[in-house]
Amino acid sequence: MDRMYRVLGFWTGIFTVMLYLGDLKSTALLFLGQTVFFVLLSYLKLSERMYMYIFGAYLTIFFAGFTYYTTFILVPGVEH
Repeated sequence: MDRMYRVLGFWTGIFTVMLYLGDLKSTALLFLGQTVFFVLLSYLKLSERMYMYIFGAYLTIFFAGFTYYTTFILVPGVEH
């Protein structure tokens, strides 16, 4: 299971580079933070159950934040 967190770190790292090259620096920083989080977490050698709990908490926080953003902050049809 720890290798899957390294895979997540790899892909979020790829997204970090692409977002940075696309001049989306704030989003690139967000993905850089996720990359560091996933890679550091992968080296903790936790149990598989604990990795699943952490991933479930990560998804819950993401969905709550994404729902808040799309409901209260995002203005449809307006480019920033």
